[in-house]
Amino acid sequence: MATTAEDARRIALSLPDSSEKPAWGMPTFRVGGGASGKSGKIFAALADDDTSIGVKCPQEERAELIAAEPEKFFIRPGHDDNYAWLRVRLAAVEDTAELRSILTDSWRQAAPKRLAAAHPELDRPGPKGPVTSS
Repeated sequence: MATTAEDARRIALSLPDSSEKPAWGMPTFRVGGGASGKSGKIFAALADDDTSIGVKCPQEERAELIAAEPEKFFIRPGHDDNYAWLRVRLAAVEDTAELRSILTDSWRQAAPKRLAAAHPELDRPGPKGPVTSS
């Protein structure tokens, strides 16, 4: 079952202290703004055509992920080269559990350390990565 932009939005906004804010003409999902009124750090961004989502990913892990599943993971050459981001084709994601795992991993990379530490349930590895509650 392919996942959709609405699945991504629902999951991203279910993560602690997450919000949606438009940037560059597309929806972005941020963590850590809280009551301070600040925007927070971006952990995901939907493509303007809703077919993919950009997520945080250490640069040293990108090539391996793309080589293992090129139908699912990609970067936009010239745009993503120097950033710790990876793009995910939503139609290629197996199910919402896998999408939740991808988004949770990205959330953990962007979340303030204190906030991430307050949610150890997001670190429990499951069969496809972290397990989170719906």
